[in-house]
Amino acid sequence: MMEIKELRDDLKLYLKKHNLLKKYNKAKGLFENNPLHPSLNTEILEPKHRLIYSFRIDIQYRAIFLYIDDNEIEIIAITNHYK
Repeated sequence: MMEIKELRDDLKLYLKKHNLLKKYNKAKGLFENNPLHPSLNTEILEPKHRLIYSFRIDIQYRAIFLYIDDNEIEIIAITNHYK
C-alpha cells in the first residue's frame, strides 16, 4: 500500500486557504489505495527524466510529488493547474 508523507505546514495552510482539505483527504485516500485510480489522473511531468509526478485533487488543483521509495511519496507542491 502506498503512503503519503505528512504534508509540510505551508502545504496544509494552502489547502486550508483554498478550501481543499476535504478534497485533498479524499484524493489522498484514493491514491494510497490505488495510485493509478482513474479520477486522480496521475501522470509524470515533463521533463520526464526529473521523475516529478502529479495527481488531481480536483478539476483545478494538483498535488506535485516525488517518490521517496516504492511505497512512499512526498508532496512538494500543490498548484492551480490553470495558472
